[in-house]
Amino acid sequence: MNITYTQNDDYFIPNIIIRKTKPLGHYGRLRKAYLEMHRPILFNELVLSDKIFEHCAEI
Repeated sequence: MNITYTQNDDYFIPNIIIRKTKPLGHYGRLRKAYLEMHRPILFNELVLSDKIFEHCAEI
């Protein structure tokens, strides 16, 4: 991963770009809550691979 920084006085601040995603619907939020409570390993895998919102948006 290549991260660029901007210098502000004596500090280096990373240039972070936040992706814009659609808000999750009712069933997407329910799916996320279910995964978090009952399937924590799958939930953690999806979060770490940055695919949780894609997965919940499909629902």
